[in-house]
Amino acid sequence: MTGPIGCDDVRARLLDHQRGLLAGEPAADVRAHLATCGACAHEDAAEQALSEVLERRLPQHAAPLALKRRLASQWPTRTPEPPAVRSWWGRHGMRLLVPAGAMALIVLAVVPLYFFDSLTSPRQMVAEAVNDHLRILASQNPIEIPSGGIHQVKPWFEGRLDFAPVLRFPGDEEFPLQGGAVGYFLDRKAAVIVFKRRLHVITLYVFRADGLPWATHGLERMGKARAYATSARGFNAILWREGELGYALVSDVDRADLTTLGAKLAG
Repeated sequence: MTGPIGCDDVRARLLDHQRGLLAGEPAADVRAHLATCGACAHEDAAEQALSEVLERRLPQHAAPLALKRRLASQWPTRTPEPPAVRSWWGRHGMRLLVPAGAMALIVLAVVPLYFFDSLTSPRQMVAEAVNDHLRILASQNPIEIPSGGIHQVKPWFEGRLDFAPVLRFPGDEEFPLQGGAVGYFLDRKAAVIVFKRRLHVITLYVFRADGLPWATHGLERMGKARAYATSARGFNAILWREGELGYALVSDVDRADLTTLGAKLAG
């Protein structure tokens, strides 16, 4: 019989728990932990609130008119007369194929075109960075290791991640280092580093870069790195890659200030 599960395991299963994908002992373990851990219960409530907001704001895009016309021109208008003598396939086969083909055309017409694009573009990464930053803002205890300096924060990640985060900038008077935590970026663990700029919270995510849809166009020079800078839902985001590691910097601070911090981090 296994012992109680920890906060990291529970938070990794929150989405599956909320979607009803857990059953049996794993579901019972998560419910038992949430009943006794205030921090994880708050994280669960914040995750649910964020999911509801995203579902309400999720855009719906109609298929382009040109696509609709092209599909309409290919739609069968009449069924040809069957031959006098027909096999079973002749009597039933076309009746099965035509609806199947029509259904395929319908799917192509009504599936939102942005969905495929979001899976193959940096916008997916930007949306994830903003969502993760919102979770930090909503959390009562977003920092697991308060800053006593970079030489205290950086070693804390050893054994908690499957990579060693590279963090060159220790913070300064303009951008004081607040601390760090372990989080997730898309499907992988990430080092979460929190800075401040006056009253603004700035979140840096460091994660493995492999297998992600990094931008190849519209990049800007930022220190030694070439970065993809954009904004979403009122937040500025800067993403860049250095070798095997990826970086995402997010805040509602001015773009110029965020770029200044990004240049310090990139070296």
